[in-house]
Amino acid sequence: MSPEVSLQDEAAETAPRAKVEFHRHSIGAEEKEAVSRVLDSLFLTTGQEAYTFESEFAAFLGVPHVVGVSSCTAAEHLALLAFDIGPGDEVITTAMTFVATATAILHAGATPVFVDAEPTTGNIDARLIEAAITPRTRAIVAVHLYGTMCDMPALRAIADRHGLMLIEDAAHCVEGARDGIGVGHLGDATCFSFYATKALTSGEGGAVAVKDGRIAERLRTIRLHGMSKNAADRYHGAYQHWDMVELGYKCNLTNIQAAMLRPQLPRLHAQRDRREQVAQAYDRVVDATPGLSRPAVPDGVRSARHLYTVWSTDGRRDDVIRALGEQGVGCAVNYRAIHRLTWLAANVEQRFPLPEAERIGDQTVSLPIYDKLTDAEVERVGAALHAAAHGD
Repeated sequence: MSPEVSLQDEAAETAPRAKVEFHRHSIGAEEKEAVSRVLDSLFLTTGQEAYTFESEFAAFLGVPHVVGVSSCTAAEHLALLAFDIGPGDEVITTAMTFVATATAILHAGATPVFVDAEPTTGNIDARLIEAAITPRTRAIVAVHLYGTMCDMPALRAIADRHGLMLIEDAAHCVEGARDGIGVGHLGDATCFSFYATKALTSGEGGAVAVKDGRIAERLRTIRLHGMSKNAADRYHGAYQHWDMVELGYKCNLTNIQAAMLRPQLPRLHAQRDRREQVAQAYDRVVDATPGLSRPAVPDGVRSARHLYTVWSTDGRRDDVIRALGEQGVGCAVNYRAIHRLTWLAANVEQRFPLPEAERIGDQTVSLPIYDKLTDAEVERVGAALHAAAHGD
């Protein structure tokens, strides 16, 4: 073997491997062409492209109405307002979620009331909700954590017994189902995220699915300043005056965002199926590694597999994160229990003990899970996780 070949081989062996990123999107040529088409058209803001996406997404979900907005946070905020929930009202939700679930309630003027999580799934524990209901309670916000649907029949029954609105936070769960029930089928409003790390993404964006056509129309009004007509609707034919009919906000979905979203809808289930393969490969590693456990996916649940989270059960969570980073594996924490975050701890009363949410928040590590992961990368992540859990 020549010295040159030996040096090249040695360099290849010592060269750092490319990082396995925590997330990579699946935006491609179809989305670029769709955006280009809109850029060549007259309306870049909310117009026919956004309306078409709303109809197509409603058909995908099997729900009557979808209203596009600027984020899932905006979706939850506007949904609460559309049901006239505000100052003096209480909304029951979970502390095992992203902070926006609580801040949307606060922005509506209502008070979030946290109940604990199920120890097996991390989802809101339906058994604890009725003890938290007071005469001021107006709604339940259920978060389908990681992509695993909550026990929606149980939550619907509680909401109906007490005359409450039931709002689904489905930011993780576009493709999810449970016992044949899809997202949006039992909730009064269901909120979605099109953030950069979501399976269905326009970088930023969101939507609200509702059954009541009157609520849908109100959402369309308050998403754009409370105006009776937007720019595209005023354009056709002779000029039409518009009115401001209630206090609204500026959080509409644009034609550019809608153009990015529409080509992705037909691919969603196939991409979820690939994430399922990745999740099952990780399951085998977790189940064979002392010091690790994982959230359960109950029988009858089709998880959207938005996140793959493991629980480091021996108090070494931050060591595991550090070791994964050193091995070139991107990871995250989804989530720390939000009632412990500085502002919420100081400004929102904690009425009930939340030991499961706190345990999960202290143990959580989220691994890369997306359809572009190769089998070799999945194997590398699994090996790095096993080594990290052992302190190797």
